[in-house]
Amino acid sequence: MATLTAADSVTLANRLRPVLLHINRHLRREVHKLGVSAGQISVLSAVCDKPGIGIADLAAREGTSAPSISGHVDRLEAAGLLERRREESGDRRRIGLHVTTEGARVLRDVRSRRTAWLASRLEALPPAERRRVADAVEALGALVAS
Repeated sequence: MATLTAADSVTLANRLRPVLLHINRHLRREVHKLGVSAGQISVLSAVCDKPGIGIADLAAREGTSAPSISGHVDRLEAAGLLERRREESGDRRRIGLHVTTEGARVLRDVRSRRTAWLASRLEALPPAERRRVADAVEALGALVAS
């Protein structure tokens, strides 16, 4: 296989970008059907991955400001999907964030809906095309891992 040049990479990026944006748009629609935003799901998922995380650490992890994260947290807390708890160990003044049982259910539902949407689209592809997508997943994962 020939080596891709920088120009080839730009051409590939220009072809890949709109496809990824289109897929992302469809996946976001699956989230909105559950009455939450994609940003709220991102916050909920991050808290689920790191229970007890604080607002400042969560903002850094999400690459946004603490006031922006606080707004999401306020809405998620009001919806009963997230709760603030005083941490029992260490600094008792510290308030950590935790996903509620209902929040965990919403995350499962979002993941299930997104997976179902993708699976139905993949199923419609011929087997050879599905294999090509499967082979590309590892490379796409490496793109976001760096």
